[in-house]
Amino acid sequence: MSTGGRFHVRGTRRRDTGPGLARSPRCRPVPPFPLESATTKVRAAEDAWNTRDPERVAAAYSPDSRWRNRAEFFQGREQIVEFLRRKWARELEYRLIKELWAFHENRIAVRFVYEYHDDSGNWFRAHGNEQWEFDAEGYMRRREASINDVPIREQERTFRWPQGPRPADHPGLSQLGL
Repeated sequence: MSTGGRFHVRGTRRRDTGPGLARSPRCRPVPPFPLESATTKVRAAEDAWNTRDPERVAAAYSPDSRWRNRAEFFQGREQIVEFLRRKWARELEYRLIKELWAFHENRIAVRFVYEYHDDSGNWFRAHGNEQWEFDAEGYMRRREASINDVPIREQERTFRWPQGPRPADHPGLSQLGL
């Protein structure tokens, strides 16, 4: 949409940076999070992770985002991308469901389950919890994840949708009893 020679791009906000204006993208929704926004944020994260695109996933995190994933600690988008490439090289046919657990101001707690197999064909269901903290622009600046893997048989798989985001009509964790 044109506005007197300037363009408004959804999800961006102009920030005065001295001479002239620069555009600073925002990662919507932004805190503080009411229920609807927190739920939207969780589903957007789930959808992004199900693409298995490390750059797309990392774009939702602040440039200096701090992570703890299981026993790994690292910081920054470059390290996030490297981590996700390693993860999805090992965790094949990855499918994930996230569910909002709690939220307050700029923090969201999530529980999640994902299924994958290794390069030997062994299937696993991973159960985890994440704690997220967001900056004012809506980027995740801190992520802490605790995850446990449970071996399953291929017949026990529950997440069988085609690779990519979970279909809108597929049940969530609570509906599946997970």
